Amino acid sequence: MLALLGRRVLSGIVLVFVISAVTFFLIHLAGGDIARTIVGDTATEEQVARKAAELGLDQPIPAQYVTWLTDAVRGDFGTSWFTNQGITASIVAKLPVTVSVAICGTVVSAVIGFGLGTLAAVRRGIVDRFLQVLVVVGFALPNFWLGLVLVATLAVALPLLPATGFVPITQSPTGWLASITLPVTALAIGVTAATAQQTRSALIDVMRQDYIRSLRGRGLSARSVVFKHGLRNAAPAALTVLSLQFINLLGGAVIIERVFALPGLGSMALDATTQGDVPSIMAIVVFMVLIVVGVNLLLDVAYGWLNPKVRVS
Repeated sequence: MLALLGRRVLSGIVLVFVISAVTFFLIHLAGGDIARTIVGDTATEEQVARKAAELGLDQPIPAQYVTWLTDAVRGDFGTSWFTNQGITASIVAKLPVTVSVAICGTVVSAVIGFGLGTLAAVRRGIVDRFLQVLVVVGFALPNFWLGLVLVATLAVALPLLPATGFVPITQSPTGWLASITLPVTALAIGVTAATAQQTRSALIDVMRQDYIRSLRGRGLSARSVVFKHGLRNAAPAALTVLSLQFINLLGGAVIIERVFALPGLGSMALDATTQGDVPSIMAIVVFMVLIVVGVNLLLDVAYGWLNPKVRVS
């Protein structure tokens, strides 16, 4: 298991390096005079050239990347070209917002998705058909549209929850929960549908296996067969889908944070991309990739716990 995790960590480091390099070169090859954007349209060519030299934009792109990578390895992501604020400090301040929404959305989706999928696989019939309808609806509804509907109904028409803003959990746990309830709901519906569908399909396949019939023949209770043996063997497929959906949640946070005016990484990424703030874009990309690598490592640990064969593979 340790050897497997070691390989995953090494591949994660390579992934961070490759994605950062591709992102950096694509940003610069996309064109646009970033120095002119920063100093304004009324600036002289001399002022633009001075700003370009100050930011290192007059250097070849490979040299710029090596400079950025050298600083990034030391944990220095520089300052924003437009706000002059430390990028690392900004990300640390905004990360709890995005992580709160993404993790809570994943937990809610896992609990409800595993529950619905298991119920549909065991009961079948009308319960199964009802789940299929919910899955289609969950896949079809865009999360930003759901967010707007939730704001209009539960925040405006029925002022039960705040429409915008974020309250840190250290400031008020109840305020934090209220501020993320609507964003999490908007993001979790589609993920819940995908998790429930995968859990149902995997559990149905497992329950048809010969060893399940043998366990039933030995007199084990239906609850033990389903939860101790069936669901444990069906869980890896559902966990894979859930981990992929977690990545989608991070991507969906860009739009959802705008809908609910959340000061998270999604809003920061959108602003940085619009302005051409290369240091901020690069730092956000690296942090997002690190989160994805961390989730995949946790998934490998979960696989090892569920399937002993993985520990020695």
